[in-house]
Amino acid sequence: MKEKSITKTTKNISTVIDAKTMVIIALMTAITCILGPISITIPMSVVPVSLTNLAVYFTVYVLGMKRGTVSYLVYLFLGLVGLPVFSAYTGGPGKLFGPTGGYLIGFIFMALICGFFIEKWQTKLYMHFIGMVLGTVVCYMFGTLWLAVQAHMGFYQALAAGVLPFIIGDLAKIVIALLSGPILSKQLKKAGLN
Repeated sequence: MKEKSITKTTKNISTVIDAKTMVIIALMTAITCILGPISITIPMSVVPVSLTNLAVYFTVYVLGMKRGTVSYLVYLFLGLVGLPVFSAYTGGPGKLFGPTGGYLIGFIFMALICGFFIEKWQTKLYMHFIGMVLGTVVCYMFGTLWLAVQAHMGFYQALAAGVLPFIIGDLAKIVIALLSGPILSKQLKKAGLN
């Protein structure tokens, strides 16, 4: 009788944990859906300045590598089916598989790399910085190669259009994430949401 009661309690706890996990993943996906479409078109590039990478940095701070990547994959799926969650309030397969889609796909690798560094070295901000820079570089490389093929550009031309104008802004986003991500994560843990 006691064993049945313990088993039932354990199942109830795991259901609550699963439900809580799903809620926080959904919340971070919603934040990405809000920040992702906000973008500024710049004259020298077909790639807009967007806040998607900032949303990904926050997401992996809150959720970690695996759940953060799942949250981003849900966001990608929502955009793929046509919801206007990509830059400039666009969506659909044409956007995901078009010239700038490589950066959207590259954010998957960025989430994995950043999340790994944040989880592995939880209290070492300099390692978080290294992880974010490394993840961003991998995203840049993937997106640049994709852009070069899709837009029939040379690699250096695609690099000039899709990376160089964004380096300073992306470093600023990394600094914002480094300053606020740990605080956000700590507050959510205190509230029992993480």
